[in-house]
Amino acid sequence: MTHRLISIGVLLLGVVVMGLTGIAQQSATEAPAGFDTPTLAQNAGSQSHNNGLIEPSGDTYALDQQTYERVHDVTTGLGPVYNGRACAECHQNPVSGGASQFTELRVGHTDANGNFVNPTVLIDDGAASITGRSIINDRAVVPEAQEHIPATENIRALRAALNTLGDGFVEAIDDNTLKAIAQNQLDLSEGRIHGEAIEVPVLESPGQNRVGRFGWKDQHSSLLSFIGDAYLNEMGVTNRLRPKDTTTIGKTTPDPEDVPDELGLADIDHFAQFVRGTKVPPRDAKLAATADASAGQAIFEKIQCNTCHVESITTAPVGTVINGGAFAVPDALGNKIIHPFSDFLLHNIETGDGIVQAGPADTANKLRTAPLWGLRMRPRYMHDLKSLTLDDAIERHQGEAEQVERRFDQLSPAQKQQLRAFLNSL
Repeated sequence: MTHRLISIGVLLLGVVVMGLTGIAQQSATEAPAGFDTPTLAQNAGSQSHNNGLIEPSGDTYALDQQTYERVHDVTTGLGPVYNGRACAECHQNPVSGGASQFTELRVGHTDANGNFVNPTVLIDDGAASITGRSIINDRAVVPEAQEHIPATENIRALRAALNTLGDGFVEAIDDNTLKAIAQNQLDLSEGRIHGEAIEVPVLESPGQNRVGRFGWKDQHSSLLSFIGDAYLNEMGVTNRLRPKDTTTIGKTTPDPEDVPDELGLADIDHFAQFVRGTKVPPRDAKLAATADASAGQAIFEKIQCNTCHVESITTAPVGTVINGGAFAVPDALGNKIIHPFSDFLLHNIETGDGIVQAGPADTANKLRTAPLWGLRMRPRYMHDLKSLTLDDAIERHQGEAEQVERRFDQLSPAQKQQLRAFLNSL
């Protein structure tokens, strides 16, 4: 009888251990962090390390980075209008994939009913025009194609180039997670703060939508969509997702200019593979361990900055199918805890640019919450880079964030310094 009880006990213990092991295997783990994609003039990608993402057959992370850093000219599809000659030209601080000091120019106007309208930009001395987009490109391959701001466009805004490090994890966030954050904000703020989640098309899956999370207006929900759109609008390179140039003036190459290589991968595929493989921006471990930074984080939470600058988010489980069926969350990105200090939702804090891109009319004066990871690598702040100090950036938060900003104003000089210490550790 005793042996039988012992046997049953061992069996039950085994079941419990197996159950606990299963739970442990399913537990979320921290996403790897590091500035591990140095930009090298020679042997690009040779010293880089990805987050564990498995490469397609024949591909390497070094090749992805080389493609990301490749400088284009007219023979490889640059222009006719463009802002940069390589992805890394605008996304490079402190390593390839980071943010930068570059800004892009957006303009437009409102009609008689107050609706935002994209500009019609005359080029080639008025003989041709570019329509259907708010962006004005700073550069052109020939003078005849150069864009200028029409006098009719009284809505004018600058937007900073975004950090893309860790964006593979952002892509892997489940839509319902973002929607739940938006709903929770209503409760936390007694209805004053409510991020807007908008559904936007997935370019690689025609007819499918997903919650937007990339771009200042959340205009894209997948990295491939974001990248394909940027390849055209920032560099003028047509691709399978954006197959037509904005003008033919000065154009010498056939569309689409981005075609598959010997591996069957186009540039936009390599770009997506590179960004999905980046690690999240790391904190300054030495500063983060100080008493001031720890106290500053407590203040950050107490005055409720973290209502929108959400400190921790867990990505979708491994194998979750996203992007309209075009992508399954891999082991490297699934069930990972990230600390972006953002909700990736649209808010009106009265710094909006008045431009509507992918969302409804009410998004005109809303912008995506800027992720604060990697903040210490930025000398200028906010979407337009017009804030030169952290205090000024915080004080510009009005609208939905007005009460939070008031709490900041009420802090003592010592408390403000502690808050700065925390922010400078990110």
